[in-house]
Amino acid sequence: MRPADRLFQIILLLRHGRVVTATTLAEALEVSERTIYRDIADLVKSGAPIDGEAGVGYRLRRGYQVPPLMFTGDELEALVVGAKLVQAWGDSALGKAAEQAMARIEAVLPRALEEKVGAASRRFLALDCLQPAPLREPMAQLRAGMESGRKVLVSYRRADGELSQRTLLPLGLVFWGHCWTLGAWCELRQAFRTFRVDRIKSVELLSETFDDRYGHLWRDYLSTARGEGEA
Repeated sequence: MRPADRLFQIILLLRHGRVVTATTLAEALEVSERTIYRDIADLVKSGAPIDGEAGVGYRLRRGYQVPPLMFTGDELEALVVGAKLVQAWGDSALGKAAEQAMARIEAVLPRALEEKVGAASRRFLALDCLQPAPLREPMAQLRAGMESGRKVLVSYRRADGELSQRTLLPLGLVFWGHCWTLGAWCELRQAFRTFRVDRIKSVELLSETFDDRYGHLWRDYLSTARGEGEA
């Protein structure tokens, strides 16, 4: 979590006016108490009206308002739809992140816009019946591999039913409206390959790493995939 995001989270945790200990804040944000003490000091220096002290606890003075995020109605509906699609079509960790992101946005919206989000949440649905949750769970480990630059060992069942073990460099995920596919470098074939995520039976994150920080391998994969599609 970025320091700026952590400071914002502290304000949200203190916004109800109750005394919250540094231990509670540290546990909620998964950081040390020392980090909390430093963050509180930074917030006070920036003008946040926080009362309290180390060993006792902290509270935000009543009346302090977190600056509202200004969204239009269409922008809020787009965020709601996006969050629902992620929850319905992403892995459970990504779905939870989408839910938490919307909760953070709602927490700082003016009442009228908060009601707009509630209305949009009731009107828009995204169903997961075509992609049950177990078929989407491999995405979590694949995302971890992409983000950390680590190879993955997957057990993959082809369309003809044949099962194989592949060591892959996970480069990117593509959503096709009915399924996700993984774009990867396959060490078995020594070539770029595309794998349907719902056919991946298991994923193991390996210690071996690769470097695609600037997306050059991903661009090469996309160029190859486009060429094969045109052919």
